[in-house]
Amino acid sequence: MDFQLLKTMCAIHAPSGHESAMTDFLLDYIKRNKKKWKKQPKIFSGDEFQDCIVLVFGKPRTAVFAHIDSIGFTVRYKKGLVKIGGPRTKSDYVLIGKDQLGDIACKLIAKKNRSTGETQLSYTGARTFERGTTLTFKPQWRETENFVQCCYMDNRLGVFNALQLAETIENGVICFTCYEEHGGGTVAFLQRFLKQKYNVKQALISDITWITEGVRPGKGVALSLRDSLIPRKKFTDKIVKLAQSSGIPYQLEVEGSGGSDAKELQQSEYLWDWMFIGAPEDNVHTPDEKVHKKDIAAMIEMYKYLMNKL
Repeated sequence: MDFQLLKTMCAIHAPSGHESAMTDFLLDYIKRNKKKWKKQPKIFSGDEFQDCIVLVFGKPRTAVFAHIDSIGFTVRYKKGLVKIGGPRTKSDYVLIGKDQLGDIACKLIAKKNRSTGETQLSYTGARTFERGTTLTFKPQWRETENFVQCCYMDNRLGVFNALQLAETIENGVICFTCYEEHGGGTVAFLQRFLKQKYNVKQALISDITWITEGVRPGKGVALSLRDSLIPRKKFTDKIVKLAQSSGIPYQLEVEGSGGSDAKELQQSEYLWDWMFIGAPEDNVHTPDEKVHKKDIAAMIEMYKYLMNKL
């Protein structure tokens, strides 16, 4: 499998609230490549959708949600930083960004306050960066026979999966969403749009999960039966039964924490069924997120199979 597209997307600066570069990249990619796809989609984007993109293929029954934002940091005062989402904080992580004075490269400083026990975040550098500037981990792509590794596999790999799916899908929706890493906010709008316009009411969440004692690298894509949220068992049972018939390697995940775009789906006024399906990664929310190639292949094949069956 050629991972050049994934490598490129992992290096795009697009933390929550600052997704426009990723949106522009995707719109350009779609424009250049859609003529080779099996079915031509209707494309919804622009001011009414902020930085989100919706691709509608044929007569949709199921939507795939893939968030395009990442974790990161916001510059505040006196060289202080505030987290965007939940990045791991370790001194000497290299951060990059850009303000009005030019490109930024600095190192993270994570210092624990002895009296409060809180970790205070700041950055190195000869100058003070403009307030509100967003910083992200510096990408360092690594690839071996079995693994790919870089910052922001979560969720550029979910986006990569959606773009592979777009090549063959005949009926369905692909939604590229924003803000997932920092509280969400766009999925409820897209959910309402799809329900009212196309009567779609079920979804698969194309995102990345964790390697745990029960979900191991190289053993297949993870089908999550629950995390901090609990999807409707009637729907997850249906998907597991389909997965059993597919011949595609998969693992069943059961966790009590974590979340995704599914949170907004479940807590909205509309009744939607959903399931989180994604490859597991190691070194979550660090510059060193690592995923097994077999799990990526299984994720892509599982989405293609399920979208044809659901």
